[in-house]
Amino acid sequence: MTQDARDQEHASSDQSNSSPSQAGSSQPSPGRPDSAQSDSTDHSEVGGNEDLAAAFLRETEVVEEAVEDGKKIRRKGIYLLPNLFTTSALFAGFFAVVAGINGEFTPAAVAIFIAMVLDGLDGRVARMTNTQSEFGAEYDSLADMISFGMAPALVAFTWILQDIGKTGWVVAFLYVACAALRLARFNVQIGSVDKKWFIGLPSPSAAALVAASVWTFHSFDADAFGFKLLMLVVVAAAGVLMVSNIRYYSFKDLDFKKPVPFVVLLAIVLAFVLISVEPSVMLLLLFGTYVASGPALAVMRKAKTKS
Repeated sequence: MTQDARDQEHASSDQSNSSPSQAGSSQPSPGRPDSAQSDSTDHSEVGGNEDLAAAFLRETEVVEEAVEDGKKIRRKGIYLLPNLFTTSALFAGFFAVVAGINGEFTPAAVAIFIAMVLDGLDGRVARMTNTQSEFGAEYDSLADMISFGMAPALVAFTWILQDIGKTGWVVAFLYVACAALRLARFNVQIGSVDKKWFIGLPSPSAAALVAASVWTFHSFDADAFGFKLLMLVVVAAAGVLMVSNIRYYSFKDLDFKKPVPFVVLLAIVLAFVLISVEPSVMLLLLFGTYVASGPALAVMRKAKTKS
């Protein structure tokens, strides 16, 4: 190899060794405005997040038609106050379910009664504040299914009905199914029946009967086979009465704004005193009497018609 060829080969090898560093040094020029690009990217991401939040609010918003001043309007949003009472009743029902699973049957029964009180307040609060809505009515019905359908049946089953075997859970399911049917029928009959009467046993009263029975029998450690059969009958009867056509007095025609005799207030005070002495027994007697009043009045009306 000649000297000129060697010099040419060394020159080419030097160029190849220097090319990577030169290529690396040439990279920063297009990449130098990285700060500007990152800023624009951050701004675009923020804008995207804002658009996503706005889209989420738009897609999840509750829109329903309402009538105000004789005109149909589209109303967005929900009323907070009555739905807070409904949510509290739902929480009480869920607490009853959890307490029943954990074997705490007295707190579970008390939670069902608390749910009953809260359920009675949400509708009255909505009417007093003029915040009725279709959303509130549907939400209340779903909460009632948990508090007065699922919770009483599960509490009764975990306490004593499971000892009866298959018959126990079948009767518990019967109660749950009847509660669902009762609530569905009530929703479609609103405005078409006399407000003075309920058609079928109201689900809160049925739940109160079951809860008071569990509370009373559990307090006295009544776990004999006879009490198991009695509880089976109570749960089944409460479920069947909910879907029956027997009328129950609704107390909706009572006017609390009118003056009443002094003896009425005295009777209410006496009732509170009696309930405080033995709450479980007195509540069982109270709601047991109300549940029995429907069939008793039906028999009396039928006998009066025949005579």
